[in-house]
Amino acid sequence: MATRVLLIGKDGRTDCLAEALAASGAELHTVCDLANHPGLAAKSKTVRWGRTDDVPMVVEFAREVRPDLVVVGPEDPLAAGVVDAIQSALGTPCFGPTRALAQLEASKAFTRDLLARHRIPGSLRYRAFTSIDGVEGYMRELGQFVVKADGLMGGKGVKVFGEHLHTIDESVAYTASLLPRGQVVVEEKVEGEEFSLMSLCDGGHTVATIPVQDHKRAFEDDRGPNTGGMGSYSGADHRLPFLSAEDLAEAAHINALVGEALREQLGAPYRGVLYGGFMATRDGLRVLEYNARFGDPETMNVVPLIEGDFLAICMAVATGTLARTPMTFRKRATVCKYVVPEGYPDDPVKNELLDLSAMPKTGDDLRVYAAALRTDDDGHIVMTGSRALAVVGIADSIPAAADIAEEAIGSVRGRVMHRRDIGSPALLQRRIDHLAALRRTS
Repeated sequence: MATRVLLIGKDGRTDCLAEALAASGAELHTVCDLANHPGLAAKSKTVRWGRTDDVPMVVEFAREVRPDLVVVGPEDPLAAGVVDAIQSALGTPCFGPTRALAQLEASKAFTRDLLARHRIPGSLRYRAFTSIDGVEGYMRELGQFVVKADGLMGGKGVKVFGEHLHTIDESVAYTASLLPRGQVVVEEKVEGEEFSLMSLCDGGHTVATIPVQDHKRAFEDDRGPNTGGMGSYSGADHRLPFLSAEDLAEAAHINALVGEALREQLGAPYRGVLYGGFMATRDGLRVLEYNARFGDPETMNVVPLIEGDFLAICMAVATGTLARTPMTFRKRATVCKYVVPEGYPDDPVKNELLDLSAMPKTGDDLRVYAAALRTDDDGHIVMTGSRALAVVGIADSIPAAADIAEEAIGSVRGRVMHRRDIGSPALLQRRIDHLAALRRTS
């Protein structure tokens, strides 16, 4: 009998997880926010269309499905406590942390306090504010700073002084606008190259995956507003061109320390993804943030390269047996590029058709994942206004993978745009030169 998996999600990341789970023989039953999502509908035996953070609805569906494993894709259901509720109702193993442990992402102040309390390397100077009192003084004390909403903001609640905020008065005003939603964290700004490292953690054992660099800015040459991520790349040697072996080892070590700190502080095993956002600086690594789930788009770089049984790996994480479960990765480079609607992210067109009839056949060198898409009554694919389609090239080098992704995107018809420069030799060289120059002057 096939292993029944309840998959919770709504996006390209979830479509990628569905592909990998189905390839491992899982029988998928999915909860998805986006009605008639073409990727998840095609891969699932049954689908419940509804909000993934509607905990009673998700538990009701879980009672019907009686899954052997629950896999949670995005952060909202984790923060809402869907894992707690399912485990209380059914006792089902869950790939994803409980609500208390998911504070690692749901509260930036919690994470900064955790790093400081446990003296984890890479911590930044910071203060959390519940009122505007003292904000201006602390900003002037830091000189260069970042303002972050404490809670979940879909990757869009961060503004950097000197980039998005240009004066102290503007920064104070932005902070004041966030305070009605909860506390606000002001932390020191550091310069360097950002990257992500996702580690799998079963509560006692942590295994690092592959480092990835995401591109948040909407337009080429890292211009324009921040987005959820326009694309990302990883190297065939499981490094990034600007990272040293020491940088990567330190990031993996920090992820493991965070898993230990969570268990020590909250008295429960963290089971899921420890997704560290790091900055490689002139003085070593700094921790920018933590997420409590697979990244989007980073999942599309990492999961297609996993060798072996992805379902078994997820089950091992959920049951505390990861140390006995092998996980290796193909030595290939990847480049993920998101197709987005015209006007994204500030004023995207909506309900426009996307024609994929000329898309090349997917396989070992090309993967395509549906994100903010739906299928209408006539069978047409329709964009809903957010990131629409993730196209992943896989090759022996980053530029070659970028070429594969670019060629595939060229077949897409509709009112769309994308970043052509992700994975290009010129962009990679800028990253290398930037960090090298910083470290020469340290």
